Amino acid sequence: MKIVGTSKPRVDGAAKVTGQARYADDLALPRMLHARILRSPHAHARIVAIDLAPARATPGVLAAIVGEDLPVAYGILPWTEDEYPLAIGRALYVGDGVAAVAAIDERTAIAACAAVRVEWEKLPAVLSPAEALAHPEIKVNEHAKDGNVSKQVDLSFGPVDENLERAAAVIEGEFHFEGTTHAALEPHCAVASWEPRGELTVWSSTQVPHYLHRALAKVLQLPEDRIRVVQPAVGGAFGGKSEPFDLEFCAAKLSMLTGRPVKIRYTREEVFYAHRGRHPMHMRFRTAADAEGKLLAVDSSILIDGGAHSSFGLVTTYYSGQLLGAPYELPAYRFHSTRVFTNKPACGPKRGHGSVQPRFAIECQLDELAERLEIDPIELRRRNAMGSDETTINGQRVGSNGFLQCLDAVERASGWKEKFGKLPRGRGLGVAGSTYISGTAYPIYPNEMPQSGVSVKLDRSGQVLVTSGVSEIGQGVETVLAYIAVEELGCELAAVRVITGDTLLCPVDLGAYSSRVTFMAGTAAIEACRAMRAHLVEAAAKALECDPSEIELAGGRASARGRELSFREVARLAESAKGTLVTAGGYRTRKVGGEYRGGSIGASPAYSFTAHVAEVSVDERSGVVTVENIWVAHDCGRALHPIHVMGQMEGSAYMGFGEALMESHTFHANGLHRGPSLLDYKLPTTLDTPAVHASIVEANEPGGPYGAKEVGEGPLHPSIPAIANAIHDAVGIRLRALPFSPDRVRAALLAKGGG
Repeated sequence: MKIVGTSKPRVDGAAKVTGQARYADDLALPRMLHARILRSPHAHARIVAIDLAPARATPGVLAAIVGEDLPVAYGILPWTEDEYPLAIGRALYVGDGVAAVAAIDERTAIAACAAVRVEWEKLPAVLSPAEALAHPEIKVNEHAKDGNVSKQVDLSFGPVDENLERAAAVIEGEFHFEGTTHAALEPHCAVASWEPRGELTVWSSTQVPHYLHRALAKVLQLPEDRIRVVQPAVGGAFGGKSEPFDLEFCAAKLSMLTGRPVKIRYTREEVFYAHRGRHPMHMRFRTAADAEGKLLAVDSSILIDGGAHSSFGLVTTYYSGQLLGAPYELPAYRFHSTRVFTNKPACGPKRGHGSVQPRFAIECQLDELAERLEIDPIELRRRNAMGSDETTINGQRVGSNGFLQCLDAVERASGWKEKFGKLPRGRGLGVAGSTYISGTAYPIYPNEMPQSGVSVKLDRSGQVLVTSGVSEIGQGVETVLAYIAVEELGCELAAVRVITGDTLLCPVDLGAYSSRVTFMAGTAAIEACRAMRAHLVEAAAKALECDPSEIELAGGRASARGRELSFREVARLAESAKGTLVTAGGYRTRKVGGEYRGGSIGASPAYSFTAHVAEVSVDERSGVVTVENIWVAHDCGRALHPIHVMGQMEGSAYMGFGEALMESHTFHANGLHRGPSLLDYKLPTTLDTPAVHASIVEANEPGGPYGAKEVGEGPLHPSIPAIANAIHDAVGIRLRALPFSPDRVRAALLAKGGG
């Protein structure tokens, strides 16, 4: 390889570190207005009347709208379109938008929102899944067919009950995963501009420009070819910007009404209420093994708090069970998952969507099995590890598999054999493993078109332009696309320009979610570049009077038999022979998954594998847990850009650590958020973060670009259970509810007779 496997500076790095990158809130258009959204102070209330006259009479106000001005429902999944840009008839949670006002500046817009008169009729609210199930008469979401049930999944594979009965050990327990949110540095922001010729442009800090484009067309009743969505630089997303939000529709509608550009930027408090973070889950698991530690069965029942809308909830309900079929061989597996609506902000995808919560439960129970059967926890995982080219009990095809190498790597790096169970009281080690998808096998809406398209244009100057609808949200996809161009075409990295996230200029890509981008866009880019390479090789071979197989493209030159041409010369020769040089490539879905309803959810063209070891110290007087070290080994197939890969591994481990010890997205009894700010919502700072030691494992994936598969989400999953298992090694307590806060640690110690 010429460049793949090296760590050159990111192509967007200089702009970001110097402050030259332009984010959505940096955009300022001529005559631009500022808008704000009025939000409900009640968790559940009927909107009896809204009087916009006082707002419209405020000097400097140019337009004001309510829900009835945007009456078309939308949703990220076509089967569950249950949202409106502004509430119609009822507000379903504190923070639900009910009106929007555009004015000459933000201060005026804020004053105008305060002037809107709303007559409310408060309604009973349900704020927990148990309440929602107990009171179906308090209907949260009209789209629910059965009380407040959003989605229910019952799936069973293999002889679960028989295997539970014959097991040598069965571990049973309940776990609670508290809701958490993304806390991206950049708040959501959108700028919309309606042009006199009837065209709409929306700049948004989204991670799904294509799906936003479709939703805008649907809600605004505009032809899709009249809408352009542009994604500026994004200051963090982690799943929190993976669907349309009210601000994009409101900015667009207000711009259409006023004929002027309109910007809406969330306050930090609004970000917390917009949310779409990780679902709270109440989980009951039974895990069984024989006397040798071989797993026999897993049986789970999960109750999921979905908030007021569906969001990605249909998928979440399946993910809570479908992604547990690996990395361990399970001869029998059953899960019952129920997602319910509550009068809180809707939950959606957060890094490791839907599978981080059950991974916490199963990995803790594996440790309990190891303890009961007197088997080392890493050895128990080795005995159960599935191999390469196998199919899980629920029909998911696993190709390459480096899980055993991951276990070996963290065992060596952490000094596991010397430390586990042998450290002084108050210090301990814990291990956990996981797997994750490299993109969803199927698009969100059914179609036969490519999931990802890439085009390559070669200019006679020697400049290579790569365009793709992919979303650069910090993960480094623009650099990966540039790497592929250099690898395939033999040009210099400086000659490559990459344009992404613009629905007018770029081929469609479905967005940055489910760790799909490198695998799918990378494959499309290789196809496009190889088509361009064929033109270059043909032109160079003719000029150098040799067979095309003798041409080497590398280092900005084409060479053969001791003679060479510059890349620019070859580009000119190719254009002279072929005309304007443009090629395209695409990633198309391959049929995978089980042959049953829901069998395609969780199905992926490839799976990554991860193992963690965490080292903790526990202060038994205060209950404070300090994570000293996290060792993470991740099988990414092939590391195209090793520093990127290590950065994703470290970032995932950091996020999991924060969720384990600090994060809690919770609400008061009246539905008001307990701490909608980065001061009150506890996150680890650089002073809190442990040393993270990343080890890259490469189990080449034949279907991935140069053997690569995902690294964006998989490395998070083992963090939480590894820390929980380390706490048990340190002080002998099993923590089954998050976060592992000092009060919970002390309560567990006191219940055990310590502390």
